[in-house]
Amino acid sequence: MALQTINPTTTEAWSKLQAHFKNIQSKHLNDLFAQHQDRVKDMTISWDDFYVDYSKHRISEDTMDLLLELAHEVKLKDAIEKYFGGDVINQTEGREVLHTALRNPEHTEVLVNGKNIMPEIYQVKGKIHRFSSDIINGSLKGYTDRPFTDVVNIGIGGSDLGPAMVVDSLTYYKNHLKTHFVSNVDGDHVNEVIKQLNPETTLFVIVSKTFTTQETLSNANTLRDWFLNNAPNDAVSKHFVAVSTNIEKVKSFGIDENNIFPMWNWVGGRFSLWSAVGLSISLAIGFDNFDKLLIGAHKMDEHFKTEDFKNNIPVITALLSVWYNNFFNAESEAIIPYSQYLNQFATYLQQGIMESNGKSIDRNGDTINYQTGTIIWGEPGTNSQHAFFQLIHQGTKLIPAEFIGFAKSLHGNQDHQDKLMSNFFAQTEALMGGKSRDAVKSELLAQGLSEEKIKELTPFKVFEGNKPTTTILIEKLTPESLGKLIAMYEHKIFVQGIIWNIFSYDQFGVELGKQLANTILKELNDENVINNHDASTQNLIKYYKSVK
Repeated sequence: MALQTINPTTTEAWSKLQAHFKNIQSKHLNDLFAQHQDRVKDMTISWDDFYVDYSKHRISEDTMDLLLELAHEVKLKDAIEKYFGGDVINQTEGREVLHTALRNPEHTEVLVNGKNIMPEIYQVKGKIHRFSSDIINGSLKGYTDRPFTDVVNIGIGGSDLGPAMVVDSLTYYKNHLKTHFVSNVDGDHVNEVIKQLNPETTLFVIVSKTFTTQETLSNANTLRDWFLNNAPNDAVSKHFVAVSTNIEKVKSFGIDENNIFPMWNWVGGRFSLWSAVGLSISLAIGFDNFDKLLIGAHKMDEHFKTEDFKNNIPVITALLSVWYNNFFNAESEAIIPYSQYLNQFATYLQQGIMESNGKSIDRNGDTINYQTGTIIWGEPGTNSQHAFFQLIHQGTKLIPAEFIGFAKSLHGNQDHQDKLMSNFFAQTEALMGGKSRDAVKSELLAQGLSEEKIKELTPFKVFEGNKPTTTILIEKLTPESLGKLIAMYEHKIFVQGIIWNIFSYDQFGVELGKQLANTILKELNDENVINNHDASTQNLIKYYKSVK
C-alpha cells in the first residue's frame, strides 16, 4: 500500500502551530526556562546509552503538543508501519525501502513480493564475514602470494560516503589494513591514491549497482590499467572484487564471479552501508565490529518503531527541524560532533538529508508552496568554534544546531576530555543565554576602561542568545553507538519526508547534470561534434578546448 498524501498545511495542527508561533516567536529561552520548572526533565530523553536534551529550543509544552498532533494528523504511525513492513513507499521508482531489514535479527521475516528476504541477507552477510576474515588473517593473498596490506574502495555517493565515514569514525577499531577511498572522477584524486599503493598487496573493491556509473568506472579502469602495468592479466581476479547487480559487466571487467557481492533494489544508495556496500567497513574494522554497527542500528530501529512519539528520539528531532524550517524560516541546521573521529559525519549527512528531502513536488505530484529540505553543514568542535561559530552566535541568521558528544574518550586522556566537554557544554549554554548589555558593561568596567570606551565597545560584545540547540550525549563512541546514531538520522529523514508529504527515496535531481555532462564529453573529445548550449556554456567550452 502507498503512503497517504496529506498536505501538512491543510491540517488543523498546522493552523494551530501558525497561531501559536505568533505568540512564542519573540520569547527568550531564558524566560521559557524560568516559566517551566521541570523543563529539563520534561524535555530530555534517556534511552540506552543516549541522553538527548532538547530543552534549549524555542518551544513550550504547547509547542510540542501541537507538533505531536501534526505527526498524528499526517498519519506518521501508519507510514512507519509501511516503512518497516516492506510496502512500496518509494513509489516513483516502484521500490520498497528496506535498509532496516539489513540489520534485523536472522529469525525475523520481511516479505518482498511474498518472499522472505532475510535468508538472502544472511547469506550475503556470511559471505562478507568469510571474505573479510580471510583477507584480514592473510589466508587470501595476492598474485605473488603476499598478504594484502591496502584496500581501495572505488565508488561515489552512497557507495563511498557511508563506508568512508564509518571507517574514519571507527579508526580506533581499525586493524592493520590501510583503507583508501576513491570517488571523484578528478584524475588527480586517483593518482594521489596510487602513489601510496603496492600492486602486489592491494585489494580493490568496486561498488556500483549498475556497473555503469561514469566516475566509478573511470577510476576502476584507471586503477586496473595501473595494476596491469605491474601484474599479469589473470591477477585481476585475485585483486578486484565488486559489489554490484550487473554480473555480466563485472565478469567482463575480469572479476571472478565468486567475488561479486549482490545489491538489492529495495536499498537506496545513501542508506546502503549496512549491505555489501559496507564490505570495506568489514575489511577495515573486522566483521564482528561491522556486525555491532548493524546491531546498534537495529536497536534504534526498534526504538523508533515502538516508542511513543513524545519519547521517540528520531520523531522529536524531526519535529523540531520542521518547527524551525517551516515556522521560523530557518534554512539550515548545523551538526557539531565533539569528536575528531566524526569529522566526516556532517558530510555524510549532507547526502542523506539533502538528497532525500530536497524536493519541490509533493506525493500528489503537485508543486509545493512551503519549505522542505534543510541545508546541512558542520564540522567537529572545538575546531568549529574557531571558524563559523561567530555566525551562529552573533550573525543575523537563525541556525538550529545539534551537538553530539561522548562522555568517555577512547584513549583515556581525561585532561583533554574534560577540556573538550567543558567546551561542549559551554557552547550550548552561551548560545542559549547570551550575554546582556549590563553584563558586558560590568566586564569592561572591571577592566578599567573609560566610560567613553565602554560605550563604544558594548554593542559589539552583546550576545543576544536565544539560539536553539539539541544536546545528544552518548556514553562512548563504539561501533554499536555509531550504528544507533546513523539510524537515528535515517529515521529523522523519514519523519521529515512524511510530514512534508514528499518522496524521500528517489533522487532524480542528480540525473540532469549527468546527462548533459555525457553530451558535452562527446563534444570535448571530437571536434566534429557540436551541440547547442546557452551562450555562457558554449563560451566556456570553447575556452576550455583552447587551453587544455
